[in-house]
Amino acid sequence: MHPKRKQKLFVILGLVALAALAIGLTLYALRSNINLFFSPVQIAAGEAPVSRTLRAGGMVKENSVARDPESLDVTFVITDFVEDLEVRYSGILPDLFREGQGVVVVGQLDGEGHLTASEVLAKHDENYMPREVADALKAAGYSPADYSSAGGDSTPKAGSASGGAY
Repeated sequence: MHPKRKQKLFVILGLVALAALAIGLTLYALRSNINLFFSPVQIAAGEAPVSRTLRAGGMVKENSVARDPESLDVTFVITDFVEDLEVRYSGILPDLFREGQGVVVVGQLDGEGHLTASEVLAKHDENYMPREVADALKAAGYSPADYSSAGGDSTPKAGSASGGAY
């Protein structure tokens, strides 16, 4: 092999190795910052990793919020109208948090299927629903328009068809 060709080959191989190393280090650094979204159905099916930070979303189930009078601990249930997920949170909930409203929680699953949340995000107004929550509801065969936003009950309104576009 000609010396100049050999030198070019080593330079190209070195650049490829450096690029692969840079990509690998970037992906490793971002791995801890990536929070995947799961619906309660996916979590119940075992698709969500245990002891790894993730996001889960759904509607806060009616009559499920339980506050500890001695601390800031709150337990509530989120649902996608197919499965329920118990969430434990210690802190001040957002002002817009209430039963029958959409939320996204960030936290970790324990081995018992409960999520310990480090962050609770509530929807902005009565028309807004996080995209992930709307997609999860749609995948479960429900349309957010089928459910009463004022009462938050989980029964479709009269005359509505579940699974319709919204």
